[in-house]
Amino acid sequence: MRSIEHQIFNFPEAKLRFESLYELKCDTSIDSSYFYGLAHISQYIQKIIVVNNAKTKANFGVVKLIEVQKNLKYFELIDEFYTYSSSIYYVPDKKKAANSIDPILLALEKKADIINHLKIYLVYIGQTLHKVLPKLYKLKTLIVNDFRYTNEEQLRMCVYHDLEILKIDYCNLKTASIIIENSGGHLKKILLGTYEPDHIDDFYDDSLTFIRKIYQYCPSIEYLPLAFSPSKEHFEEFEKLLNVCQNLKSLSLIMCDMEEQVTEKNLSENGEELLKIIIKSAPTNLREIRFLYDFKFSLGTFEEFL
Repeated sequence: MRSIEHQIFNFPEAKLRFESLYELKCDTSIDSSYFYGLAHISQYIQKIIVVNNAKTKANFGVVKLIEVQKNLKYFELIDEFYTYSSSIYYVPDKKKAANSIDPILLALEKKADIINHLKIYLVYIGQTLHKVLPKLYKLKTLIVNDFRYTNEEQLRMCVYHDLEILKIDYCNLKTASIIIENSGGHLKKILLGTYEPDHIDDFYDDSLTFIRKIYQYCPSIEYLPLAFSPSKEHFEEFEKLLNVCQNLKSLSLIMCDMEEQVTEKNLSENGEELLKIIIKSAPTNLREIRFLYDFKFSLGTFEEFL
């Protein structure tokens, strides 16, 4: 629903046509009166996608529409001009951004007992989202572009026992580990974006903890990214993960040595050790492995791997 010239909800057959509406995609530039009209008729929408292009104030018609829903399962909120780089480098007017978004998020909070799937892509992630997320305890899918400014106390309140899909574009491994620890053992897909530079000094310990949290709390994991240091301890924990997570289908690997200078020799040694572990312990369901950035393998070991 991008633009409407008439109040179609006043037509005689409107109730018949819109009462069973399953999915709605709309933007916040549409006059609020149309959403108020729809709210009287369509109260069992299961999927709502809202594109936010109101820069200064909320569309309270959208807010009302969310509030009256009785079976809302999927909700998506995305800024119209969102890009990955804009979420990192663009500094919006925080007050105006909050004014346009916060009432929608607070309306969503009231649907905590029915909402299962949430996707949020905003240029500005304010405190309201961090306060709302812990309330949405029935989430099976959590996709959000930015977890940079969430404190540990708020994170530990995010307990999702039914969570199956976790996707965060910009976070650190400690953040991901806390969310994983509070999940209910049903996670099947984890997708993580850029590792935050502020936490590079903690990479060794954080990556080790992340691997452990995976095999402790994600026995059903199927899709997984791993970034870790090429230490003996990391390789041992990685092998434990492969032995425990037998449903693993796809694995993306990054090895980052923050302590030693990268040389052809240590690239080769680390690559050999990694492949030997995979050859020995990879689950039978594993069909895709992505080696990202610099890896080096001997021809003999690579042939054995294949």
